Amino acid sequence: MIRQWTAFGTVFILSIAAAAAQSPQAKPAPQAPQPMTVQPVVKNLYLVKGGAGANAAFYVTKDGVLVIDAKMTPEAAAGMLTEIAKVTPRPVKWLVLTHSDGDHINGLPGFPKGLTIFAQKNVERDLKKAAADTPALKDYLSTAIHATAIHESEAFIIGRGYRIDMRHYGPAHTDGDTCVFFRRQGVAFVGDLAFVGRDPLVHLQKGGTASGYIKTLEALLAEKPAIKTFLSGHADPLTRADIESLKTSLADKLAKVKEMVAAGKSLDDVRKAFGIEAPPDAPGGRRRWLSFVETAYTELTSNK
Repeated sequence: MIRQWTAFGTVFILSIAAAAAQSPQAKPAPQAPQPMTVQPVVKNLYLVKGGAGANAAFYVTKDGVLVIDAKMTPEAAAGMLTEIAKVTPRPVKWLVLTHSDGDHINGLPGFPKGLTIFAQKNVERDLKKAAADTPALKDYLSTAIHATAIHESEAFIIGRGYRIDMRHYGPAHTDGDTCVFFRRQGVAFVGDLAFVGRDPLVHLQKGGTASGYIKTLEALLAEKPAIKTFLSGHADPLTRADIESLKTSLADKLAKVKEMVAAGKSLDDVRKAFGIEAPPDAPGGRRRWLSFVETAYTELTSNK
């Protein structure tokens, strides 16, 4: 489906939105951010790394700039806008939020008001919850238009005929993950659906699922025309081989956990089998990150 954007045209657009903090369970200990850099990916598409928060990206059109994800703080968002201005004088007009984790959306107040913001309906839900407790963010929700779930690939036309494809495959990292496709260039921005070099994170408290994470990777690899380059929130640009390897590794882990659950094994048994130590929760009430296999075990046994 292709939708032409107008000021009040599509219910998938959030005209104004607000930032939401990650839950304490998923919040890592703070680290000093790396310097912000802008890396060309293909013509008019750039990856933004460094600064507070996850990787972001921007796409330059003749009519303005589309940004994907908003960094973790307003200051980092402002720094990203400064870097974008070094590449193009064209204004930022559109923003896609791939999901509602704080390192991807808490910089939202650093953007000018009045942007067209694309977000899956569960992301909008999380944003509204956060804004209810944060008076400074209320203005960002004052004229919000309800978002809708994307169950199939949808294309939106921004500016003078620029097609942007977005897809929500179902629960994975969270229940609101959105992938952004630049199909002619063979590139997709997948948010936190491709952790490499670290254990993939699944937010059970946000409706994410370990099995859904694997299914989403399979769906990304099955897209036609084939995606060649995958941009993520926490890695350098990835190849199809990287995604294939990640999918296979996680599928193997899930299969082994399923076997152990069927055999009546405990969570401690699973930890031992995978060589996982279970350190105590972090100071200040922050719960530690769950490994993928711990998440899978929890998911598989929660309905019993």
